[in-house]
Amino acid sequence: MYGSDGDDEPLFRPYAVTGGRSEPRYHLAMETLVSSMSVPDDELSLLTPEQDAIMQLCRTFRSVAEISALLRVPLGVARVLVADMSDEGLVRLHQPRLAQGQPDLNMLERVLSGLRRL
Repeated sequence: MYGSDGDDEPLFRPYAVTGGRSEPRYHLAMETLVSSMSVPDDELSLLTPEQDAIMQLCRTFRSVAEISALLRVPLGVARVLVADMSDEGLVRLHQPRLAQGQPDLNMLERVLSGLRRL
């Protein structure tokens, strides 16, 4: 979300787009995978630039941590944006399911693969 002319100035103040919130209304782990939902074309024009960027990124599964890194925003901002978009039906969350305290190895492999692509 930085200027395209190569400068390091953000196009927006990160917490301005979240109304000053740094945490979502519910727990959203950084390894939660996110995918875009199908949205009618007439509704696409109503998206904020941040929402549009997340929709584009999440055409393939992305973790919340990846979204944060790729948009160059703090993790708290990415969590709030993604949670709000989930509430609006714009993205689907794929929360890790922990069985008896053990992480889902398939999910961890997908996150690691995504991080390697960064």
